[in-house]
Formats: sequence, structure tokens, C-alpha cells
Amino acid sequence: MNLQSPVAAIPIDEVRLDRLAEVAVKVGLRLERGQDLLLTAPVEALPLVRRIAVHAYEAGAGVVTPLLSDPELSLARFRHAEEQSFDRAPTWLYDGMGKAFDENTARLAIVGDDPMLLANEDPEKVGRANKANSIAYTPARERITGFNINWNIIAWPGTAWAMRVFPELSADEAVSRLADAIFAASRVDTEGAVTRWEEHNAALKQRSDWLNGQNFHALHFTGPGTDLTVGLADGHEWMGGASQAKNGIICNPNIPTEEVFTTPHAARVEGHVSSTKPLSHQGSLIDDIRVRFEGGRIVEAQASRGEKVLEKLLDSDEGARRLGEVALVPHGSPISQSGLLFYNTLFDENAACHIALGQCYAKCFRDGGSLTREQIAERGGNESVIHVDWMIGSAEIDIDGVHQDGSRVPVFRKGEWA
Repeated sequence: MNLQSPVAAIPIDEVRLDRLAEVAVKVGLRLERGQDLLLTAPVEALPLVRRIAVHAYEAGAGVVTPLLSDPELSLARFRHAEEQSFDRAPTWLYDGMGKAFDENTARLAIVGDDPMLLANEDPEKVGRANKANSIAYTPARERITGFNINWNIIAWPGTAWAMRVFPELSADEAVSRLADAIFAASRVDTEGAVTRWEEHNAALKQRSDWLNGQNFHALHFTGPGTDLTVGLADGHEWMGGASQAKNGIICNPNIPTEEVFTTPHAARVEGHVSSTKPLSHQGSLIDDIRVRFEGGRIVEAQASRGEKVLEKLLDSDEGARRLGEVALVPHGSPISQSGLLFYNTLFDENAACHIALGQCYAKCFRDGGSLTREQIAERGGNESVIHVDWMIGSAEIDIDGVHQDGSRVPVFRKGEWA
């Protein structure tokens, strides 16, 4: 596929693009005066990167440092590199990112690459490269999952991605349609975007406050292909929308977001569950996932597509077969109602309830900011080199909250809040 020049003219509304950049800085990060910013993005997203830099510096940023990636460079490795390359990763880079976060540098990620970039590459090499990268990324990932600093993820309508979502359209038409969908989901399609986010955050907080008041022992999911009991970690806390990082800054990690989420108990998950949307994972597509849990651990796993990549993912380490997150999203969310399959977790996870394999979020515990790694593990929090979300919700899924005494409270019925 011939990829669009990273600085070519693009059919994207510049006013709404600027709003997205403003929301990323003022709502997603709430960047503080004097704070540095580390930004990663596909090279094609350079127009958005530039707008973010403007808003960041206007907000008083110290230094904005962008790191750009290119899909052709990624493919060059899988098609031309020697075998030893796939067991290596840039540890020096991730060590530096960890040091930057320790010095209170904010983190912004722009996603937008082809979600199936590596779908036709050797799954053995893909799995090895993903594992090596996950291990090397640990110093940076620990600061993110520990919520040490304010961070945010937003999206750019990359050409190859847009043509995956809208294969029947021309490249320009597909990019324009995907841009419209991103702007709508990110609440920047009309004026007053910052105010709209304040209202949305208040609604998500109301949901998480209710769940925290219930203090459920477990959640029971039932529906086609699913009968799953997810035990919740001891002292877990539900969160959603804006949250306070350990550096004291209240930020929105994901834009868009429709979820409230918490930490499962790594040893108390039982039953079977089926995915309701494909999982796009680091350039590969994994579809029709079916797994069975015993004692919190996946003991059986299948997929109709990408099964070898799934197997490699589950073998990343011991914690990769256990859950680190459970999230509730109504089927009526705007992203679900768009009817689009984005092939991108940032969007698809906000169309359906989901679970995540791997690392838990330390912030999803009462007093999470003061807990040690050992204390988190004692409460049931999982530890892993991965954190991968996949969707299990639909209009046919019911969820009950289960109290310690076994009593039940309806939480979802037919995919909606009960």
C-alpha cells in the first residue's frame, strides 16, 4: 500500500483538529506551567502534533519532545531483519522515558497507524518482538499504570487505518469520515468542547460513586458464549473520566472515554467468556476470542483469527493469563451507536464492556497511591509486562453485582445500566 506523505494536504477540518489538540492539552493532560511533555505519534499525524505543541507552549510547557513512528520502517524490520532482531527492544529509550516521568514529564500518545499492519507478517516474529518490547517498556509502563504522572491518549485518522474502517471509500473520503467519527467521539465536533468534557466527567463520576458505594465482591457476566464471574480486588475503587495522578494533576487518560473501571482479583475469576469485537493488537487482528478461567487464570484459549498471536500474548509471563482490569460501558454509548468497528482499542473498548489481560492499575485501589507493589499483590492486584483490553459486552449481556453475602444487585440488563 502506498502511504500518504506525512505532510500532504489532508481532507480534515482544521478547526475541529485544533479543538482536539486543545482538549488533549487542557482536558486530557491539564498540562501545568513549566511541565515538559513527551509525545509519541505516527509521522502521518504531524499536523496534529504541531497543533498540540502550540497549545502546550501556550499553556506554559517547558519542552515538548515528539517521537515519531513510521509504518514502512516497522515493515522493513519484519521483512529484512535477522532473527536476533526480534528478541531485542530499545531498552535505553524506555529507561529514558521512565526517568522523564520521574521528573514529572507529562505523556501524550497519538494513535492512528494501520491496525492490521503486521497481519500478514510471521506471527512467531510478531510475538517475539511484542514480548521483547513489553519487557523493555517496563520502566515507562510502571509509571503509567501507577498513575505517577498525567497522561493522555488521542487519535489521528491515519490513511491506512481509515481505509480499514471504510474500505468502500476512496482514501480521501475514508480519512474525512474517520476524522468526523474521531471528532464526534472525542466531543470536539462542536464549540464548547472543554465544557462538554466537564459535564461528561461529572456523569462518569456519578456511575463510579454508585459502584463504590455498593462495594461489590464480584461481577457476574452472562450472555451468549459468556458465563463469567469476576471477583473484585480487596479495597478496589471504581474510576472513570477525570482522575487525579500521583503528581496531583487531574487528567483524562483516554479521549474518548465512556467507561468506568476497576481492578479484578487476580485469583478470583471463574468461567468462560467470548469476545464481542475483534482485538487489534500491535498490528495483528485477533478475532472471536474464547477463553476459560479457573482460579483466576486462563486455562483454555481459542480464536478464529490470530490464535498464534494470542497464544504468544498469553505466554508473555505468568500474569498475562490473569486479569488486570474490568470496565463497564453501556451498549448505548455514542461509539457503540455509531455502528463502526474502529479496529482500535481506544475506540472499540468504549463501545462495550471489556476486560484486560495483564497489569492492573494501582490507582484503582483505595489509597492506591500509597500502596507498595507487595500490598497491591496482597489485595489481588495482578502484575504483568502486558496490559491488553478486549471487548466482552453487547446488547445481550447482563451483569449482576454480587455482595460478600451472595446477594445480588442488577448492574446491566441487555447491555444497559440497570
